[in-house]
Amino acid sequence: MTFDFQLSAMIFATINTPHAAPTPALISNSRVYPLPLTDMHAVITHGAEEAARLASQESFALAEVQFLAPIQPTNLRDAYAFEQHVRTASQNRGRDVPQEWYKFPAFYYTNPHTIFGPDEVIPYPRYTSALDFELEIAVIIGKSGCDIKPEDAPAHIFGYTIFNDWSARDVQREELRIGLGPAKGKDFASSLGPVIVTSEALADRTANRPGVYDLTMTAKVNGVEMSRANLKDIFWSFGEIIARASDTCELQAGDVIGSGTVGTGCLLELTKGQGPWLNEGDVVELEIEEIGILKNIIGEKSK
Repeated sequence: MTFDFQLSAMIFATINTPHAAPTPALISNSRVYPLPLTDMHAVITHGAEEAARLASQESFALAEVQFLAPIQPTNLRDAYAFEQHVRTASQNRGRDVPQEWYKFPAFYYTNPHTIFGPDEVIPYPRYTSALDFELEIAVIIGKSGCDIKPEDAPAHIFGYTIFNDWSARDVQREELRIGLGPAKGKDFASSLGPVIVTSEALADRTANRPGVYDLTMTAKVNGVEMSRANLKDIFWSFGEIIARASDTCELQAGDVIGSGTVGTGCLLELTKGQGPWLNEGDVVELEIEEIGILKNIIGEKSK
């Protein structure tokens, strides 16, 4: 098939079609072209350009398919890279930003097995009364590597997607007092989607830092805008985050690394940690320019 755009500047998704099981797909000119590959990991293995050449002649309109989480991560890390968020979160805990935060980009490991996609219902854990969203962007690692330099990191990035790092704030607050980091406050759900956009597709929005682009990021709850920020304001670039994560440690193709919450990108910041928090039935929409909207609904609280 022939495409009327630069072949390397592409958008990928994982979809359900009316007649097929979940499959990776290429999106072009508002049409969806299934790929004869098992999943997004196979797309990454082939490489974006080679995978695109395998696209089916058959295509679907966007409204004809169901978008799923674009990838099931090999591993899932989440950084803490936006200074405004860190400062506000620290103030809510009655402290200044730790000086160590300015020494290196921090991150934690979260659960790669509880991944949700667009329009899916997010479980409301029985153990929390302070459910929160987090507006983030994530990179998908496309090429394995160890001891990656910041300036070389973009060559290891397959693409970018929206990331919602759902949080149980009351549980997280207690866990952090122990000093080990978040666990049950975070491990019940993460959302990714709706698509993966390659770096080449964002080239005209570059902020001239490795892995950073001028992209507006917003969050809405029940149609009301709650958050507005920009990826270019990130303190630690994705290049620096990848360098830190790969220091004496091999990153694998298919790993996903989140940016951490953008400034104003959660109820914890907006309400000074007091709530109100998300409720059953709330609709949360995270939007990032050039990537789309990741929408989820909060389910009934488990008993």
